[in-house]
Amino acid sequence: MTEQEFDDPHRLVSAGVVVGVDGSPGSDIALHWAADLAARRGRTLQVVHGLDLVGTSAVVGPYAVVTPEVIDTAQAKGRAVVQHAVETARAAHPGLAVTAHLFNDSAAGLLIDFSARAYAVVLGATGTAGTFAHLGSTLLSVTSHAAGNVFVVRPDPEADNTVRDSGPVVVGIDCGPVSEPAIAAAFAEASERGADLVAVHVWSDWSAGVFAGDQPTPMLDDVEAVEESVLAERLAGWQEKYPDVTVVRRVHFSAPAAYLQEWSKHAQLVVVGNRGRGGFLGMLLGSTAHSLVQHARCPVMVVHAAG
Repeated sequence: MTEQEFDDPHRLVSAGVVVGVDGSPGSDIALHWAADLAARRGRTLQVVHGLDLVGTSAVVGPYAVVTPEVIDTAQAKGRAVVQHAVETARAAHPGLAVTAHLFNDSAAGLLIDFSARAYAVVLGATGTAGTFAHLGSTLLSVTSHAAGNVFVVRPDPEADNTVRDSGPVVVGIDCGPVSEPAIAAAFAEASERGADLVAVHVWSDWSAGVFAGDQPTPMLDDVEAVEESVLAERLAGWQEKYPDVTVVRRVHFSAPAAYLQEWSKHAQLVVVGNRGRGGFLGMLLGSTAHSLVQHARCPVMVVHAAG
């Protein structure tokens, strides 16, 4: 382990796979996926459930929330959700170390806090929103603000809502400096899974004129050739580090979300960074990540750069 890896809290032996559960069908799918991941990677599985009593007070009124009956009912339901999750994980992997965490706080805040020292955070999502309450607000909050890596487990609705475990790992790259953590994570995942890696580089969010700045606008074919060379150079060092990973490069002019969603029909994992090149373009890549975690047809890994 390098000095940098030693200083990384997500790489420590004590860093576990954290999974948010709420008792929904999508949550159960994510639980099984997280338990498999923890067992394969030799990690503890940490089951987390938030009661969100403060959020409940906004719906039924603060007086109702503070009554012992309401609190007892919510806590009993939460304990049942957590117990079911722990029993399910242990039944699937009898030797797996599983811990349970039940809090009165919101799920989003808890998972963001846990992410600072987790190997990874796992969430479930089905349809066009998250499995948690508030129409997926937990899902989007955690993928936006967590530290480290977040896996959003999305089954394929065209395959009886099963989670695909074959096909390539696909990574979206914009060749900005913050793409580097996503590239690193994608190579590591492809190597762990024995899968090919498809590097999808969308080199412009706008037009060739914006890309070229004040310089004369080159022909698109010329620009594409340059971008293919840049991408190849960007990946070369990682290919040397992971010689077992076969890499396929794809360069496109625009529409990153559309291309990555199309790849999600065949991939076992799509990897994206949590930011773009900064400013409004960064917001666009953020919208790409959000689009994928809500609409992809395979699990999505959102990689957050340190700091």
